[in-house]
Amino acid sequence: MTSLTLTAVLHAAIIATGSHSYAEAHRMTAETGRPLVVLVGADWCPACQVMKNSTMPTVAQGVLNKVSFAVVNTDQESTIAQQIMTPGVIPQLVMYRKTLDGWKRDALVGAHSSQEIEAFLLGGLEAPTALLGQR
Repeated sequence: MTSLTLTAVLHAAIIATGSHSYAEAHRMTAETGRPLVVLVGADWCPACQVMKNSTMPTVAQGVLNKVSFAVVNTDQESTIAQQIMTPGVIPQLVMYRKTLDGWKRDALVGAHSSQEIEAFLLGGLEAPTALLGQR
């Protein structure tokens, strides 16, 4: 019973991070210009579950709120997952951001700490962007 309660709390924490479906996060990125960040993983992958249920909710209390965030399951959304990730290891945290030279893709492969993820996201947020009126 305790593990069921913990699972419910962790899933609620992910929802609180602003995690959306890929389509919704993509739409929000198009509307706001915020970077699109996608966690690609699978239910059977222990490292993916740690990233999704433990690490990402910690990051959400800060910098993750400044991006459009989605979680894509490789088994349930295989077509989208294949388009987003590079073949190989999961989890993959992929960030798309608009730059002065067009869209740029960056990725973290494998499990990472909340500090590493925050540094990755901040690096993308602090890089020059292609916002209207700014050059």
